[in-house]
Amino acid sequence: MSNRMVCREASHAGSWYTASGTHAYKQVDPSITRRVFILGPSHHVPLSRCALSPAEVYRTPLYDLRIDQKVYADLWKTGMFERMSLQTDEDEHSIEMHLPYTAKAMESHKDEFSIVPVLVGALSESKEQEYGKLLSKYLADPSNLFIISSDFCHWGQRFRYTYYDESQGEIYRSIEHLDKMGMGIIEQLDPISFSNYLKKYHNTICGRHPIGVLLNAVAELKKSGLDMNFSFLNYAQSSQCRNWQDSSVSYAAGALTVH
Repeated sequence: MSNRMVCREASHAGSWYTASGTHAYKQVDPSITRRVFILGPSHHVPLSRCALSPAEVYRTPLYDLRIDQKVYADLWKTGMFERMSLQTDEDEHSIEMHLPYTAKAMESHKDEFSIVPVLVGALSESKEQEYGKLLSKYLADPSNLFIISSDFCHWGQRFRYTYYDESQGEIYRSIEHLDKMGMGIIEQLDPISFSNYLKKYHNTICGRHPIGVLLNAVAELKKSGLDMNFSFLNYAQSSQCRNWQDSSVSYAAGALTVH
């Protein structure tokens, strides 16, 4: 059995990231991991495809992380990727927030692995399927670890999202119910159901496209008979919304296991 870890964390708030993230990073086995794919959503630049970093090394407070140039070369050959500028790379936090935690989780084997950062744009469902199919062969390799960066619901007028199901009680309970509905669908590993959930509720999950890519990669591998399961390990909200002036961001962490 091998672990492919999926983190859904606080991209914006370090303390909440730590609280949720440790649950997922505890699932990492550094003794078998030789390559770490980090898929994060683009917050600052419009992208209709996925983009790769111009850097060769990412620096963290612990030690430098080397970008796998061989895998990058293979991805370039597909013609499906564009190059993000160094400024875009430095501005984007969705991948950056995972770097020190990746470094810490892999510290005992720090000279034996590389990383593959991928910035994921606002993909159509068909594009999510294409990228999922492309990355599925990497997901199937026990030496590869996948990290998917995302927050969950961004609720409040400042986020222009105020969905509220009064039958759930106070607003924060409604948010939790909405999030856990989506989390349950992700645990089913069904990309079509997840897309339908987003269309119906428009939940402001910033990493919905990286999640969609992962779910499509899993769907591709299921065709070959691989047995997989996904479980959420932790859920938290930055605050408990009780009135229309409040706002919050939700965070969750989970792990995908490939048997």
